Amino acid sequence: MSKHIIRLIRPHQWLKNSFVFTPLFFSRHATEWCYVWPCVLAFLAFCFTASGVYCFNDIYDAEADRMHPVKRMRPVASGRVSTSTAYVMMGMAWLIAFALVVLGSFFSGRPEKGLAATLLFYMVINIAYSVKLKQIALLDVFIIAIGFVLRIVAGGLATGIGLSHWIVLITFLLALFLALAKRRDDVAVFEASGVKARKNVERYNMAFLGSSIAILGSITIMCYILYTVSVDVTERTGSHYLYVTSVFVLAGILRYMQLTLVDQKSGSPTNVLLHDHFIHACIIGWIVLFIFILYV
Repeated sequence: MSKHIIRLIRPHQWLKNSFVFTPLFFSRHATEWCYVWPCVLAFLAFCFTASGVYCFNDIYDAEADRMHPVKRMRPVASGRVSTSTAYVMMGMAWLIAFALVVLGSFFSGRPEKGLAATLLFYMVINIAYSVKLKQIALLDVFIIAIGFVLRIVAGGLATGIGLSHWIVLITFLLALFLALAKRRDDVAVFEASGVKARKNVERYNMAFLGSSIAILGSITIMCYILYTVSVDVTERTGSHYLYVTSVFVLAGILRYMQLTLVDQKSGSPTNVLLHDHFIHACIIGWIVLFIFILYV
């Protein structure tokens, strides 16, 4: 039972919540413990908030998941975890999340109402997403992208670091790119098996998604390049060489497009990020070079 409980809360998906650290990383405060500690607590709070949402989603979608070739193995859909147990885990996850917010407030010495409101808003829009909004084509992927923006908002609120409009834009565009790539996998499953991962799958097709992914990939790369050469960023960081990191962003996005359009492996962005060595190299190269430019 314990391994199925772990599968229910999906800790492998917590990788997405690393976006909480984005404001800290770009602020040049990543080596200062007084900023790192509240950010870690915010990250954990977001992880448990998201886990509660995953529990709700598995409960609500159990019947539909049983018809899906992959999702039918989810803990609730497969019957390995009862609905009542899933509800208990959902409540516990959310209780832990807000307890972490209170703990963060205690250590930082300031109220964390903004962070609590951000987590609550994330919960509400994702419950609405699970119940209805994910069936509305385009709105579904926009909500996913907003969820990633809320992650960086949480990181900014927890540390008191202001968010650059560039970071918000890049995060939103990248998340939208990944969400559309995932929808392409849903369409591929539907065309191959006739099984609908969601009702709105008929409102997407390969041509539309291929074009949209290409457009968003291009805009994301351009937005990142503009960020690296913008006057406010070069003055704040004291470096005119951030543009060099664009090569890793370009390579990473092109690789993801290759996996999506050529290899048909975009069903789980998290699995791609965990298992593709080329993308690992791009991410590590980008982080190392960025750290060298900002901190050395």
